[in-house]
Amino acid sequence: MKTVFFDIDTQIDFLFPAGALYVPGAEQIIPAITKLNHYAAAHDIPVVSTMCAHSETDPEFRDWPPHCIVGTTGQLKPQSTLRPNAQQIILEKQQLDLFTNPGLPALLDTLAADEYVVYGVVTEYCVSCAALGLLATGKPVTLVTDAIRSLSEQDGRSTIDNFTAQGGRLTTLDQLVNAR
Repeated sequence: MKTVFFDIDTQIDFLFPAGALYVPGAEQIIPAITKLNHYAAAHDIPVVSTMCAHSETDPEFRDWPPHCIVGTTGQLKPQSTLRPNAQQIILEKQQLDLFTNPGLPALLDTLAADEYVVYGVVTEYCVSCAALGLLATGKPVTLVTDAIRSLSEQDGRSTIDNFTAQGGRLTTLDQLVNAR
């Protein structure tokens, strides 16, 4: 069974308190993201890392503070989350939903996954779009619950409930790496 990991928006502006759109407590999931991405590298599992890539006048900034502007430190991924000596597919996007990237359908066809594993930030926004969009492909999708963070605990819980109600599965980092 071919698995593909989706590392959603784990960028400096979201993960660190000094970031432009910090998700409270997100720095605590960096070790889990690092372990998942390195585990994938060691087991030849493709990783698609989505990254917000905004211009200074991006329309999204009507709803959100400016963040992840191309060429800024905040747009980068922490070095530890990059795969060592292995390919990591970076998928840039200008909107919350990764499915707005016109290259995604061809990428999914090329990867030909049997299942997807999703983690990152923010649970009730970009992670939700990814998880639900991947579920809509008809393939199994698993969300790594200790490798995600929400802006609102209640909204995050509601998102997870909606995801599982639609057939999504939940796991933890340890369950995932120990089951393979």
